[in-house]
Amino acid sequence: MRIIKRKTLKDFYQQLAHADAEAPLESWYHEAKHAHWKTPADIKVQFASASILKDNRVVFNIGGNKYRLVVKINYAAEIILVRFIGTHAEYDQIDAEEV
Repeated sequence: MRIIKRKTLKDFYQQLAHADAEAPLESWYHEAKHAHWKTPADIKVQFASASILKDNRVVFNIGGNKYRLVVKINYAAEIILVRFIGTHAEYDQIDAEEV
């Protein structure tokens, strides 16, 4: 999978307050980069705790569910677009189906 906006992930964990997110986000990045997901079910096999939303959006729990990552996936083109990364509290303030 090709991941667009990796810089968003790096910018997030380079903040002192979120430095503990670096290892789990990089782990997710490398797993997703080498994946070949064709359906949401493929994601659930690899990431059982992922939440599948409408409009090809997926929410991943990062760092023991301390952080939430929202992506939009084009399965046919194998492209993942990072839409949001934040704390659980910040996630609660957004509409994951609209970001």
